[in-house]
Amino acid sequence: MSKKHKIVSLIIPVLNEEDAISPFMAAMDGCLGGISGYHFEYIFVDDGSTDGTLARLRDLAEAGRPVQIIELSRNFGKEAALSAGIDHAEGDAVIPIDVDLQDPPHVIVDMIAKWEAGWEVVLAMRSDRSSDTLVKSQSARLFYWLHNRFSAPRIPANCGDFRLMDKVVVAALRRLPESQRFMKGLFAWVGFRTTSVSYVRESRSAGQSKFNVGKLLDFAIQGFTSFSLAPLRLWHILGVMVSLLSLAFATFIVVRVLVHGIDVPGYASLMVVVLFLGGLQLIGIGVLGEYLGRSYFEAKRRPIYIIRKVHSRQDDC
Repeated sequence: MSKKHKIVSLIIPVLNEEDAISPFMAAMDGCLGGISGYHFEYIFVDDGSTDGTLARLRDLAEAGRPVQIIELSRNFGKEAALSAGIDHAEGDAVIPIDVDLQDPPHVIVDMIAKWEAGWEVVLAMRSDRSSDTLVKSQSARLFYWLHNRFSAPRIPANCGDFRLMDKVVVAALRRLPESQRFMKGLFAWVGFRTTSVSYVRESRSAGQSKFNVGKLLDFAIQGFTSFSLAPLRLWHILGVMVSLLSLAFATFIVVRVLVHGIDVPGYASLMVVVLFLGGLQLIGIGVLGEYLGRSYFEAKRRPIYIIRKVHSRQDDC
């Protein structure tokens, strides 16, 4: 296929983003309108929006814009929405991007240049996260450090879903069968020749972030349990250490009784030991439960998402 016919698919998951769609399309037109030799298609995945997001997207399709709208039957989460977009993208390259313009569209130009140079994955690395809150930036730094220390493959720090992937990478992602998805880990797991470009993360153009503390914590736990056995091994090692300490303490008590006579242990020290060991057991059961729960959901083999309808500019929306 000649260069002038190359298609770049932009995957945009949206959830209650009616106010952000118009600024997003205006910014994309301003950055990509001058690029010749490429056709850009917009694949919006409506992840169960309850506001006017779907109506705004339909307006784009009716206006003849190169828009495809994948309407999910309910809110399945961003990972599922990304998977739906990847499954329906037909471009020579695919770029997931958020509609809030925190990932600036002008970076796409640099990505395409790297792709044309032969790279199959072009990451967008955040060189400045000052637009994020202190809690979010520090928790992200901690997560990447812990994940890359105890899990494989490594996930590039300060790199979100915003990236360019060649169609061979997209084909590999489509072969992965798991339903409990941590997309950053899956992107890293498939590999391929990878480079990066840097950019400054901007503030949201409109709306509010859909991630709260609970969702971010669940996201982090899913990342660990999807790609690492370190939590299980940690509690295995801790259990062995506690058992050895208990055996050493029991030996000390026996020797002391034999030498000094019968000893009546104190109630306070006994309760401390019982509560400590009980807490360790509950934490260990909780770690096992996280892995078992995710295995339980995988065993059901439910689909990652369900599509209510696919709209395009040819449809009567």
